Amino acid sequence: MPSFPPPGSVTVCEINRDLITAACLSDNQARDSYGKVLGIIFSPVPFQCDSLLSSEHGAEQQGRVAEGVPRNKGLWALQEMLSNSLKRLFHPNDVNLLPEVDLQAVSWHQHKHILAFISEPNQVIVRDFEDSEAKDPCILTNESQRDVKLLEWRPNGGRTISVACKGGICIWAASYPGQAVSVRSGIASFLGTFSRGSSMRWTMVDFLQSHNDEQITALSWSPDGRYLASGAYENSSFTIWDVAQGIGTPIRRGLGGISLLKWSPAGDYFFSAKFDGTFYLWETNTWTSEPWSSTSGFVTGATWDPDGRMIMIAFSKSSTLGSIHFASKPPALDAHLLPVDLPDISSLTGSRGIEKIAWDASGERLALSYKGGDALYAGLIAVYDVRRTPLVSASLIGFIRGPGDNPKPLAFSFHGKLKQGPLLSVCWSSGYCCTYPLIFRSHVLP
Repeated sequence: MPSFPPPGSVTVCEINRDLITAACLSDNQARDSYGKVLGIIFSPVPFQCDSLLSSEHGAEQQGRVAEGVPRNKGLWALQEMLSNSLKRLFHPNDVNLLPEVDLQAVSWHQHKHILAFISEPNQVIVRDFEDSEAKDPCILTNESQRDVKLLEWRPNGGRTISVACKGGICIWAASYPGQAVSVRSGIASFLGTFSRGSSMRWTMVDFLQSHNDEQITALSWSPDGRYLASGAYENSSFTIWDVAQGIGTPIRRGLGGISLLKWSPAGDYFFSAKFDGTFYLWETNTWTSEPWSSTSGFVTGATWDPDGRMIMIAFSKSSTLGSIHFASKPPALDAHLLPVDLPDISSLTGSRGIEKIAWDASGERLALSYKGGDALYAGLIAVYDVRRTPLVSASLIGFIRGPGDNPKPLAFSFHGKLKQGPLLSVCWSSGYCCTYPLIFRSHVLP
C-alpha cells in the first residue's frame, strides 16, 4: 500500500519506499530519521508566501493592463501599437494560462548543497547548506529584477545562477573576499545582501535584456554552460544567448507563445513547447526541428531522462504523462510518443489532472502534484518509483504532506548529488521551503 501521511502530520523523508512522518517540523526528528545516515540535515527555509501568491494572481491581470513608459516619438508609438495588436491576435490568453505551467521556481546547484528559490515577486533566496557559518540565507534583489518567474543554476559555472524576470535575465555570481567576479563590459555590478556569519558575497554580473521589455517565462542552460535559452509567453520566438558575449539569436517556429524550453543532458537535443498545443523537438547541430501537436491541451511540464534519449511531458488536460523516445542516435529526430499511465492519481485522489512534475537525475524517482483532489489528498505530492526497461513504468510509493494548514506545493525540484538517493525540495504555500531526502539505495546505507 502507498504511504499516506495522516492529516496534521508532516513528511520527513523516505527510507526504502516508506515515507516517514512526524507531528511537526523538527531538526531533532530529521536528525533521528536521516541525519545519521547522510551526515547532514536540511532545515526548512521560511519565506513570505503571501506576496508570492498575490503576484501570481496579478499575472492574470497582465494581459488586460498595458504597461509602458510614455514616449513622444510617433514611430515608437506606431510600432508599439502594431506589436500589441499582434500579441492580442496570436497570444490572446497565454498570460492567463501561465500559472498552469511548471515554472522552475526552486533549483539546486548541480554539484553543491546550495538551494535557490523565489521567495518574493522581486526576490530570490539562496541557502548554502554546506556553509556551517551562515546563520541566514542570502537574498538576491535588484531594481532590474522585477516580477521573477523562474531561475536555473549555470552548469560548469561555479556559483552562478540565472533569474528570469520582467525585461530580461539577471545573472548572479558568488565569490569569497579577495576573489574577483567577471562582470561583462558595460554592466553595472550590484551586491546582494549578505548572510550573517558567512563570507560569501553575491554580485549581479550581467543583465540580458529581452525584446520590448518582455517578461521572460522560460529558461534552459546548455549542459556545458555556454548557452542560455530563454522565451516569453508573449513571443513565438525563443532566444539562444551566448552568455559570455551577451549576444542573443532569436529562433522561431509557429505562432503560439513559448511555454517551456528544455535542453537535453547531452546537449544534442532541445525541446520547446507553445501555448497553442504544439511542441518541437530540435537537434542542436543545425537547429533543425520536428513539429508535434497535442489533443490533450498544451505542455505544462517536461523533464529529460538521464541519458537524454527520452523526455517525459505533462499536458494541461490529461492525467496521463507522455514519454517521447528517440528511435535512433543524434542528430536524427525520429521519435515515438507513448503514454505513461498513472491510474492511482485519479482513483485514489479524485484529482482532475497533473499539475507539476519533477524527475530525479538517476531516473528512479518521479514527483508530481495534481489539480484538485478530495479532502484527504488535496495539496499532497505523489512520489513514484520509476523503471525504464526501456519503456517507462511507474509505481506509487506514497504522498508527501507539507507543514501548516492546508498547504499546497508551489514548486519543487530534485537534487541528485547524494549516493543514497535524491533530495526533493518543495516550496509550500504555508511559507516554508522543505527538503526531503529520498533514501532508497539500501546497499549504500551504513
